[in-house]
Amino acid sequence: QVQMVESGGGAVQAGGSLGLSCAASGRSNEAYTLGWFRQTPDGHYETVAAIGPSGERTWYPDSVKAGFSVSRDNSKNTMYLQMNNLKPEDTAVYYCAAPAYSIGEPGPYSSGVDNFSYWGQGTQVTVSS
Repeated sequence: QVQMVESGGGAVQAGGSLGLSCAASGRSNEAYTLGWFRQTPDGHYETVAAIGPSGERTWYPDSVKAGFSVSRDNSKNTMYLQMNNLKPEDTAVYYCAAPAYSIGEPGPYSSGVDNFSYWGQGTQVTVSS
């Protein structure tokens, strides 16, 4: 059973930074694109970042491209999300996830929520104005 565990959420003022970690167990994710997602207060899920197996390729939606940076350490089976210049609209529960099968390199279609099967429990990020 693949397990994903997020850590590092919290509360920060607008303009601040937070770093999230996602540790996986049960399987090496070295061969898989991984993703970060968030659920906004209205219940909507959206992709915020995706990273290819080697870490060389990444994808971000335009809404976060300037402030978020995803990375991974395959030797630790761990993925990271560095969030800078946070805004109140970044407030959400953040999840990391892995697919059950290879989905190729990250992109606007491969990085969609429906392509990911193994999800963490989520970590709250709250940005105050």
